Formats: sequence, structure tokens, C-alpha cells
Amino acid sequence: MRTVAVLPIKNLPLAKRRLGEALDERQRRELALAMAGDVIDALEACPEIDLTVIVSSEPDVAPLAAAAQAPLVDDGGGEPGQSQAVAAGISRALEEGATRVLCVPGDCPSLDPSELTALLLEADAEVVIVPDRHGTGTNGLLLAPPDAIEPAFGPGSRERHQALAERAGRSSAVFEPPSLTLDIDTGADLAELRARLDGSGSLARRTRRLLAQEGT
Repeated sequence: MRTVAVLPIKNLPLAKRRLGEALDERQRRELALAMAGDVIDALEACPEIDLTVIVSSEPDVAPLAAAAQAPLVDDGGGEPGQSQAVAAGISRALEEGATRVLCVPGDCPSLDPSELTALLLEADAEVVIVPDRHGTGTNGLLLAPPDAIEPAFGPGSRERHQALAERAGRSSAVFEPPSLTLDIDTGADLAELRARLDGSGSLARRTRRLLAQEGT
């Protein structure tokens, strides 16, 4: 089975605007880039992932993709939705011979490669949903085959993905690897990230370094 990760990364000026009260524009941009770099590092460190496809038109993402030898798909600029970006990544993954895809966001910097490995080894449903920490959104979507369902991210997407799988006659399951349930959208999420990173020095080295800087 050839597993390809699909990673959409928003244009940095558009990223993390809900963190406005916690961070200024420069800090949000730097944080978004650091988190994306940490997610790429985690995907590279997972032996069950054969390739990562990055979807972004952000110029600062290109060096990260090149360093990871990851195909970079242009999302067309502007503000494409996550579902649209993921669908573009899945199309490229199919061109790369993927038999399953793991769709993850670029703002889960504490992503643990060992948890990803366990997910990929243990999950055997055609549609596997990783919810966010609130239990309503979708932070990870594992599809085998890659076109098992069309991605439908956004508020309430956990139930929506489950319904799509049922309508398509696909088996589904829910997995909750802790490091993939935390995405960073709000100040409360950022506080939770700081707490989780305390004492876990091997994870999120870019984000950890940035948060340690004065004023961040």
C-alpha cells in the first residue's frame, strides 16, 4: 500500500487571523510557517508515509517543500477552502500512485510520528476520521482508496464525513491520536499547545523555538 500525506498550507497573510488578540500579524505569520515546518518534519519521520504532497501558493512554503522533496501543488492563490485544497492534493497523490491518503492540517505542530505510525498500521476502514479536540471538526482524514469520499472540511465536518462515508457505502472509523487532535486557531488552543509541549522536547522544535522567543 502506497500512502501519501496531503498537507494544505494557507497563504501566510491569511493564516491564523483568529489569533489576532494573542499575536500580532508578524508573529502569526512566523507561527504559521513554523507549525507547517513541524508538521512536514513529523510526516517525514513517519516510516509508513511514502510521500507528502503540499498544497500552497505561499512562496515561503516552497523551501520547506524542496527540503522535504515533497511535490508542491499551487492552490491558485486567494483564499481557497481547505476542502478544495485537499481535493487538489488528492488528485496529485493519485498521480503519484497513492492507494491511500492521509490528509492533515498545517497547524498541528505537536504531531507525533509514532502516533501517525500507529494510526496507519491499525486503521483498516476505508474512511478514518480524526476529530479535533472539541469532537466536532476533522483534523485528519485517512482515505483508502484516496477517492473514497470527497473531503468536506469546516464546522461540523466530523459528522459530515461520517455521513458521506455511509452514503458512499464505505466503512468508517474514528481514531483520536492526541497530537493530531490539537490544531491552533485561537488563544486557548495556543495555551493548550504550550502546556502539551512542556516536557516533550523532541516534538515541534520550530514552534517551540519560536514560542520561546521574547514576546511570542
